[in-house]
Amino acid sequence: MADKSGDRADRDHPLDDRRLATGGQAGDISLDPCPFAERIALRADEAAAAAIGAALGLELPKQPKTSSTAGAIKVLWLGPDEWLLIAEAGAGPETEASAGLNEKLAALDAGPFSGVDISHRNTAITVSGDKAAATLNAGCPQDLSLAAFPVGACSRTILGKSEIVLLREAEDRFRVECWRSFSDYVWKYLVDAAKSA
Repeated sequence: MADKSGDRADRDHPLDDRRLATGGQAGDISLDPCPFAERIALRADEAAAAAIGAALGLELPKQPKTSSTAGAIKVLWLGPDEWLLIAEAGAGPETEASAGLNEKLAALDAGPFSGVDISHRNTAITVSGDKAAATLNAGCPQDLSLAAFPVGACSRTILGKSEIVLLREAEDRFRVECWRSFSDYVWKYLVDAAKSA
């Protein structure tokens, strides 16, 4: 249920109170819901992308499967003129400075671009541990070897029957972005995959 506090609607987390942590001789795996985040689906031409990057204090990535980070802001390349901007809430003191992606974009005179707030459409799950890549590969066709998908790599792909955006945050840690309406399916898929990874 939405609760208006100020001019922002807060919602219950769709994966509230869910955690999975397993360990053993074969390796370990942890699944954790990510904190709430501000998310912007951005479309921009080259000139606007440069101005937006400068305003955020980073360069928007231009190559497939790449991302950029500045403080609490992550920018994921999804297409030749398309990015996903993520600023997690409660990630630390730097969050205060990086929050307000909407306000920063609205204040820009960067030429034509589209920035759509999808904060309440998406949620995310962290998959970490020795068996993280094997767990994801149970339903994701992406080659997750470090050579093909290094730290910082991202991709719009699928997990089972759900579209996801996948970001490798560390050698053994991935962020799985999905729509809230598919989050229960994605969570259960990952739990089942973790059991057999």
